[in-house]
Amino acid sequence: MIRSAALDALPVRECLPALVSALEDRGAAVLCAPPGTGKTTLVPLVLAGLVGGGPERRVLVAEPRRIAARAAARRMAWLLGEQPGASVGFTVRGERVVGPSTRVEVVTTGVLLQRLQRDQEQAGVDVVVLDECHERHLDADTAAAFLLDVRAALRPELRLVAASATTDAAGWARLLGGADGVPAPVVEAAGVSYPVETVWAPPARPVRPPHGMLVDPAQLAHVASVVRRALAERSGDVLCFLPGVGELARVAGQLGGVDAEVLQVHGRAPAAVQDAALTPAAHRRVILATAVAESSLTVPGVRVVVDSGLAREPRVDHARGLGALATVRASRAAGRQRAGRAGREAPGTVYRCWAEAEDARLASFPSPEIRTADLAAFALQAACWGDPDATGLALLDPPPAGAMAAAREVLSVVGAVGPAGRPVPRGLRMARLGLHPRLARALLDGTEALGARRAAELVALLSEEPPREYGDDLAGAWRAARHGGDAYAGRWRAEVRRLERAVSSGGATGGGGRNPAPAASEERGPGRGPGGGAATDDSAAGLVAALAFPERVARAKGGGGFLMASGTGAETGEGSGLRSAPWLAVAVADRAPHSASARVRLAAVIDEDTALAAAAHLRSGGEEVHWEDGDLVARRVTRLGAVELASRPLRDPDPALVRAALLDGLRTEGLGLLRWSADAQGLRARLGFLHRTLGGAWPDVADDAALLERADEWLEPELSRARRRADLARIDAGQALNRLLPWAGGEAARLDELAPERIEVPSGSRIRVDYAAEQPVLAVKLQELFGLAETPRVAGVPVLVHLLSPAGRPAAVTADLASFWQGGYRAVRAELRGRYPKHPWPEDPATAEPTRHTNARLRR
Repeated sequence: MIRSAALDALPVRECLPALVSALEDRGAAVLCAPPGTGKTTLVPLVLAGLVGGGPERRVLVAEPRRIAARAAARRMAWLLGEQPGASVGFTVRGERVVGPSTRVEVVTTGVLLQRLQRDQEQAGVDVVVLDECHERHLDADTAAAFLLDVRAALRPELRLVAASATTDAAGWARLLGGADGVPAPVVEAAGVSYPVETVWAPPARPVRPPHGMLVDPAQLAHVASVVRRALAERSGDVLCFLPGVGELARVAGQLGGVDAEVLQVHGRAPAAVQDAALTPAAHRRVILATAVAESSLTVPGVRVVVDSGLAREPRVDHARGLGALATVRASRAAGRQRAGRAGREAPGTVYRCWAEAEDARLASFPSPEIRTADLAAFALQAACWGDPDATGLALLDPPPAGAMAAAREVLSVVGAVGPAGRPVPRGLRMARLGLHPRLARALLDGTEALGARRAAELVALLSEEPPREYGDDLAGAWRAARHGGDAYAGRWRAEVRRLERAVSSGGATGGGGRNPAPAASEERGPGRGPGGGAATDDSAAGLVAALAFPERVARAKGGGGFLMASGTGAETGEGSGLRSAPWLAVAVADRAPHSASARVRLAAVIDEDTALAAAAHLRSGGEEVHWEDGDLVARRVTRLGAVELASRPLRDPDPALVRAALLDGLRTEGLGLLRWSADAQGLRARLGFLHRTLGGAWPDVADDAALLERADEWLEPELSRARRRADLARIDAGQALNRLLPWAGGEAARLDELAPERIEVPSGSRIRVDYAAEQPVLAVKLQELFGLAETPRVAGVPVLVHLLSPAGRPAAVTADLASFWQGGYRAVRAELRGRYPKHPWPEDPATAEPTRHTNARLRR
């Protein structure tokens, strides 16, 4: 029996005539409806003609998460007075509840993509509703682009609705607009959310910002304390938002003894726990949830929201091979969504675990996943759709060129596409498995070596990381999952059944049946290993992990450390059974802040043959000539990525490689590797002075980098004849520098005139000029300059005269001798003539005879 009162109470009903009219006129519309208005539940029922008396249609509703899809279908079935599987059903990965009379089917966006790849026309579907499109999940954006292609080329009568509470309505309207360029209509529904009071609850002391997957324990302890505060200050259930499953568990552990039931709700939670959170309860509850609870259906009984202010977003982690998640500050849009949970049924309160002043600095919206995620799966979807570059897809944000290039490289490695980027039959099969292309490769190739059952079991372990208590050995985790009775083991078995059916049917799978066939016996005979013998659990686990992550096959380098083929170091934990392995296939690793190496979280022992077979595309060999540990090294090397497999010395290396390596050594250690005599150093300083002073044709020789850029001009042919560090030390740098003098214009002939090496002073001595400083320096004994009225100049620049005592110690510095004789000399004379009585100290130095000698010598 239809629950008319509940349907009539949903505010979205007021805008339904406008939405139906927009779809009839334009075939597409954007529906903006605040949380709690019924956009997820009433709208599909009306469009299907199940309520309101409209024409019968088949409606497909796409949700970004499994929990939302199951909950939306159950809520709609409840409103109709039915059970799921009658008029309303749902399909998520591993579970399908539909019947012959189903007219509204709720699916995840991933399932929708699979269906579009198998059947672009989607005959029989009249309307597709893309719910929660503001979250900008990659699957949802891709599905929207594919559906727009279907409308344009095959099914112009197919109706599309983009629905969300907070979104870029104008952008979606442009995207869904027709060929005439007119945007699709935007239909807005008024909200009825109750007022929500905001309580700012920042930590008393600063906490470290999130880094990667790491959250400061002090931040989680603070969130737990705010939950306790909320329980004491407010009534009703408390919904607390945290970034991930690990944080849910840690905060739950700190809430022991609270007078409420503590539930942990996330995408991996058992269906019973998810259902319990969405079912009214007689007792008080604390619901710890990830972003799965931000949107879609109301969580009954919630009057208080505690928002940690943290979220998880995808990032590309090249060291791991698959996209990773990073903890970030949640956007203001996410904050509004979360706060709205408190005002769905009555006035509520949101406790925000940050300062009010920080709020304005938060991002307005979450980053579109297409900008930050690993795009290998998207690239395969686009290639199978017929647009390998994704340039023809209608997307709100185009995929970054660099990320797409990396994704296409992955597809080539796993054998999904041909040279032109078009999918080969194997790639089409991989696209239908519902896996990342790396894992699809492991499933297909692993099935050939091990059999479908064992390959499916291992790939299921890799597709959802097992709990830490399963250990870091993939083979051991495999055994634990086989015999485990926890929630993870249950999900793992369901995924194994799905994958085994998928690979056995050629990849054509729709998400599982209502009553899946029982699993094949775990006692079936083992598959054959890559060498033809029976594969043990350990060797099978290693093979599948290496097939999935060939860049992370790693060879031991001692002390529990490994080097992955990607070039990243990896370390196993103390006491790990993996520490003594010669080779590992690393399945899961993370890198702590400021750490040079990644910590291995899950890996399998392999041998070198397995590493070579799985990562054959990374194998290379050739001459390697480079500068290492202070000298030139020339070898013929065989490598697996960054891992050196074998090497032997090269007797006659390529001269071009040798020259390049020697130049690298000079860049690394400096031109001091050459022989720099005093004359050579002086010449470099003189040329540097002329370059600073006159510029023009005088070369820049002060900077090593500038000189090395012109190595062809001044270091040849000596550099071409060199073969090692000792040969560089025999190169006369001064003789080589002469090649850079401006001979062509004739200026070189004026070198001694413009920057003389020595200057003759009145005593007759020829004193060396030091050009190393910004201003040339002439260091000379004071008595040798008697009678010299003007300061000597070089290239028009007065030298800086360092006047020395008879013992050669600095007595005065001047660039104006005339002024010194008139003033400064008297003070120097008064100070030094008693100390050096044998030397002349005339009262008038301007008329005195210059000398290098004492008074006694002068009298003789």
